[in-house]
Formats: sequence, C-alpha cells, structure tokens
Amino acid sequence: MALAPLGREPPPLFRQGPSALSKLIFFSALALFLMVADVRFQMMQPVRTVLATVIYPFQWLAMRPVLMVQEVDSWAVSLGETERDRDVLRTKLTLQSQRALQVDQLTLENRRLRDLLDLKGRPGVSGIAAQAIYDAADPYSRKIILDKGSVQGLALGAPVIDDLGVLGQITRLYPLTSEVTLITDHDHATPVLNARTGARGVAYGENSIHADAIELRFMAANADVAVGDLLTTSGVDGVYPPGLPVARVEKVERSTTDVFARIYCMPLALVSGAGHVLVLAPLTPTIEPRPADEPVPVVSKSRGRR
Repeated sequence: MALAPLGREPPPLFRQGPSALSKLIFFSALALFLMVADVRFQMMQPVRTVLATVIYPFQWLAMRPVLMVQEVDSWAVSLGETERDRDVLRTKLTLQSQRALQVDQLTLENRRLRDLLDLKGRPGVSGIAAQAIYDAADPYSRKIILDKGSVQGLALGAPVIDDLGVLGQITRLYPLTSEVTLITDHDHATPVLNARTGARGVAYGENSIHADAIELRFMAANADVAVGDLLTTSGVDGVYPPGLPVARVEKVERSTTDVFARIYCMPLALVSGAGHVLVLAPLTPTIEPRPADEPVPVVSKSRGRR
C-alpha cells in the first residue's frame, strides 16, 4: 500500500490552541498594555524590585573581578605617584636644608656687618592666622572677607600673605570680620623690588590680559626687566615687610614711541583661591617717625639806610 506524501501542514496531533498569528497579536497587545500601565500607574515597580533583589547577589559576584582589577590598577597608579612625590619632597627637603644652612650663615654675616656699620636691624614681624570665608559682593573689585576682625587683634592696613606670597592688605575692619583688597585690584598699589637688579617700582592690579594679573608701571622703556624676574616687597611704604614674594614678570612690551614699558606680571599668591592666610602686623608703628624739618630762617627785607 502506497504511503500518502507528507504535506507542509502539521500533523493533526499538533493542531491545538490558537494559531501563531493570534498568539503574536495577543502577546504584542499584552506587552503594549503592560508598558503603558507601567508608565502611567507604575504597576511593574514591585516586580522590578523583587527581580532586582533576587539578581543582586549574581551582579555582585559578576562585578568582583572588574572591581579587583580596578583596585589593583588604582593601587599601582597611586603607588607610582607616591614614589614620585616622595622623590620630589626629598629633593625639596635637601634644597631647603641647604638653604637653611646658608640662611644661618648669611644671618650671622648680616648681623656682623650691621654691627660693624652701626646699622639698625629690621623690625620684627608677627602675624595672626585667618581664613577667607567668601569674596566681596562687588564684581568690579578684587576683595575677600576674612573670618577675623578687630576683636582678634587685626589692624587696618595690615598686610595679608599666604604660603606663596603677598595677597593684599586689610582696607576695612569690623569687629568680627575684615575686608582684604587683593594686589590684583585695579586701585591697589604695591611697592616692589626686582630681586635680580634691585630696581624699585610700583605694581598695580591689571585685568586686561588675565583675570588675576598685575602691571609694573612707570618703568622706562629701556629698563632692565626680563621675563621671569622675581618681584618682592621693597618695604619703603611702611606696610609690607621687605623681601616678601609678590609676582613674577610674565610679559614685557617695549615701544620706541612710548616712554614707559608695559610690564605684565603674575602674582605668586593664590589670589583666586585664597583659603588660609596670615595677617601680619603693619610696620608703621615700628618705624620711627620722620624727623621734623628744620625751620627756615626768615631774612628781613628791610635794611637800614646809610
């Protein structure tokens, strides 16, 4: 007996339930309904919470190798940076030790020379630690507010420094706070000294090139000023002690048509991010007053007749 050829239709045994197209339409509609319901009414949130709780241990185990590799890599990087920082600090410590020995020797020589020449020593300098709490509200000035005032012993006009250099001086004093005008303010003038040449000058705040910069003004066009020169306080104003670092020359513009050179400098102190500062006592009380001018003798115009 010949067997009937097999067709493309499934055997009668598997012809049960709805068709594949009906299942596709049903599950597509169900998926769309669940998505809309979840977006509108958060119906699937409990299910997601349960699933997240169940699979969290598996996620934790799967992330362990990745986290271990990251920790090892971070440890290796931090170890290398620590070793480099250690070498840099050792070099700085060696240089500072050498400078300390030189400073002791120079101090002794300076004292002997002053004794030999009968010169007066520099007045002592004391300071009070303070912290900058916020910037002044005026956007056209460069000022900061400190958390200490006259109650803590601060004085009007006292110079303010940080660990890198001069920041400014106190221009307004209150019982518990004080206002410091930074050296980058356009109205602030700082008498400076070129540490390389010994030439004196006056530095003013200048914001035309950088947000925080100063300009060394009234220097002749042929003055000996070069990029990289260190400017320190000269001490002739009676406010700043001499020798404090102020800025470093960044740009020098000379012109044959101008009498003065345009000298732009960058302050060494963190004028934009001042945090902990030291308020020094002003030098004015320690400086002897200027001697009074001798009276000029008055010559009588009347002469006796012969």
